[in-house]
Amino acid sequence: MPLHLIKLAVGVPDVEWLERRAAGGKRLIVHTRMTPKRAVEVEDGGSLYWVVKGVILCRQPIADIRTIGAGKTSRCEISLEPTVVRTAPVARRPFQGWRYFDKDVPPDLTVADATDLPDDLARELRELGAW
Repeated sequence: MPLHLIKLAVGVPDVEWLERRAAGGKRLIVHTRMTPKRAVEVEDGGSLYWVVKGVILCRQPIADIRTIGAGKTSRCEISLEPTVVRTAPVARRPFQGWRYFDKDVPPDLTVADATDLPDDLARELRELGAW
């Protein structure tokens, strides 16, 4: 089972915004301060799960993780594939930076699942245990 990362999508209004960014076909580069120590495990089939407005809604496969610079000025660049995969909505509390994510990973939604219900309604149904 691959190791994933989870990160808050700060300033992102909805999943469609991420999908529009990925539609250009270019890899998205995410800059962070800390490089994952388990980067090799993450690069081996891992994804970056996005938390949009307090809910995990999608993921993007990770292509590459690089450390740029050295010492106190170093930073990490996480290169993401230009594919946004919608997932079952799962509420998530705020946190800083990124976290490893390998337990309770939400399942991917099929195209039919993703277009059936609005995100708000799907989230509410899941919270009630009805879906």
